[in-house]
Amino acid sequence: MRTLLFSIGILILIGAEILRVYFIMPFPGSQHDETINVAYFLHTNINLLRIVGFVLIAYPVVSYFRSGSRTSKVIVSVALVLYIVAFYFFNFRFLADKMFYQPAIKVFAKASASKIPSTNLVIGVSMNGASKAYPIELIGYHHQVRDTVGTTPVMVTYCTVCRTGRVFSPLVEGKAETFRLVGMDHFNAMFEDTATKSWWRQVTGEAIAGPMKGSKLQEVAAEQMRLDAWISLHPDTEIMQPDTTFNKQYEGMKSYDEGKSKGDLTRADSLSWKDKSWVVGVQSGMDARAYDWNELVQVKVIHDTLAGIPLLVTLEADSASFHVFKRDTLSFTFDPATYILRDAQTQSSWNLQGYCTEGKLQGKQLPVVQSYQEFWHSWRTFRPQTTAYHHTGGD
Repeated sequence: MRTLLFSIGILILIGAEILRVYFIMPFPGSQHDETINVAYFLHTNINLLRIVGFVLIAYPVVSYFRSGSRTSKVIVSVALVLYIVAFYFFNFRFLADKMFYQPAIKVFAKASASKIPSTNLVIGVSMNGASKAYPIELIGYHHQVRDTVGTTPVMVTYCTVCRTGRVFSPLVEGKAETFRLVGMDHFNAMFEDTATKSWWRQVTGEAIAGPMKGSKLQEVAAEQMRLDAWISLHPDTEIMQPDTTFNKQYEGMKSYDEGKSKGDLTRADSLSWKDKSWVVGVQSGMDARAYDWNELVQVKVIHDTLAGIPLLVTLEADSASFHVFKRDTLSFTFDPATYILRDAQTQSSWNLQGYCTEGKLQGKQLPVVQSYQEFWHSWRTFRPQTTAYHHTGGD
């Protein structure tokens, strides 16, 4: 009986510690199945499971050490050591928030004083008369940065395994919340709020476990582009600077912008429509569409219609800064020699940032449509209704 009790108890102790982390971190095989409810149960009931485990092994441990054989004492000792090792690693080494930390200080600088190379990619936010740029090489390590743009609190997030950024309002039921990186779900970063302990998916802002399940954080409009392109649109922008505490961690992100990361989870695929291929994603209501990055690099300009909305997708000459606009009734031709668009209706000239520079519509700006760069595996996983644009039949 004592052997049975000890075996069950030690399995509960070790298994609970390992599985509650295994299911929410990118261990082999852990991110493919629908295990989030099991993971959340283990996470929220870990202390209860520990109590049960210790209660089950208490009598056998005392009994073995009092009257057991030398062999049984060694076996029990090894099992207890294994639990201690599992407890340490799965509570202090493998947890997401023990690997990725928030910046200790947040420093912003104007373009003239910024230490961020102008060719680096940023997530840009402009609201309330203020503009800020968050370099991907910084927030990609931190995964989320809480800040204020103008007078509005924002939560700037980035998932390197999905290659996509989102900006949200950190308000939950009208109250400003604090979030921590708790792990991943289907290879997407997942955050836990302090008040309700709910788990929120980075790519959609939706709570997928806990009391707030089904709720969504309000998304804040943001754009991804090169820093110099953002500065050209927002000359007075402030730019997030590195927190020198994390210089070593930032160094590991140096090749990420260009898609040259060596890691299996963050590397890019040079071919189209592979798991790690880049796409530009757009969603309108229940409709979603993905645009192949390789094709966009080639053609620079794509006309399309999604959910009845005429769209214009453009890529600037830097081959990194992309935009999606609502073009209404306008249709455009593109001159690859000058990188100038000309609308067929008025023959006005437009740049690839959607601004009319010459002609009857001079001074007009095409409305920006929220869009994202993302790995194809991520976009299709979280928007299974998506269609893939192809040049021969995109509309």
